[in-house]
Amino acid sequence: MAITWILVANASLAKLYENLGPNKGLKLVKELIHPESRQKNGELVSDRSGAMAMTGSGGGSMQPQTMPKQHEAKVFAQEIAQALYQGRTSNAFKRAIVVAPPAFMGLLNAVIDGPTAQLITDRFEKDYTKTPENELGERLGSTIFL
Repeated sequence: MAITWILVANASLAKLYENLGPNKGLKLVKELIHPESRQKNGELVSDRSGAMAMTGSGGGSMQPQTMPKQHEAKVFAQEIAQALYQGRTSNAFKRAIVVAPPAFMGLLNAVIDGPTAQLITDRFEKDYTKTPENELGERLGSTIFL
């Protein structure tokens, strides 16, 4: 019997479910919460941008390459990727399904290692993090063979 993991995530919450086969339903394996992703950019930075001395006529200020909120989403995506990696290396699942909003799906795809990515058979660009387990099974339908 092949265990399927279903990851339902957004930038601040991830739920990992397992499905043991047809008509077995979903069982919550792990829940990861990243409250920093819910904060506003201004709450994530402790100070204003650093000032730089400029030669010539203008002054300047260093701007961050990425917004703090986006940085936190990347940090969380890496944490989720690590959980998937650990599950794969411990043979906790043989197949995975990932459900995440489009922008966060892109972050996840960028950080999931190759061997783990090969076990992902389906990707859904939706935010189902607030969907109850029984309804989640209905929404994913035959993809997970509940």
